[in-house]
Amino acid sequence: MDEHAKLPPQPTRSMKQFEILIGEWKMVGTHPALPPAMQGHSSFEWLVEGALLLWRFNWERGGPPSALSVIGHDDSIETCSQLYSDERGVARIYQMSLEGDTWKIWRDSPGFSQRMTGTISSDGTTITCHGELLRDGSHWEQDLDVTYTRKQ
Repeated sequence: MDEHAKLPPQPTRSMKQFEILIGEWKMVGTHPALPPAMQGHSSFEWLVEGALLLWRFNWERGGPPSALSVIGHDDSIETCSQLYSDERGVARIYQMSLEGDTWKIWRDSPGFSQRMTGTISSDGTTITCHGELLRDGSHWEQDLDVTYTRKQ
């Protein structure tokens, strides 16, 4: 048997910057079309250490759809890709970056682009995110805003 066949998948680039996300988080969100102060929980864990990150988010009834994402690198670009799938059957590919205390997720698609910018607190226990969407190609609208608080 080939010795390399025994090795797990190896990262093409370091994803160490995402280590700060690993763990369990409480979510509180607001969205213009949904009830105020929606709550849920989110978790990040390595699917393959340093190579693939699994992100689960579950909202309580009446909130946005619960979803699952796998995050990893394409070895030809600097940003990460996020493969998103939710309980409605929606599947999307987002780009993602995390530099310093700024976490960004975006998707450029005709008729429905989205972007989210998050700021991580200096102690790593809170992430405040602001989301926007673009339908008409020129006017960004408020989308989902979420505050993540690390569970102790």
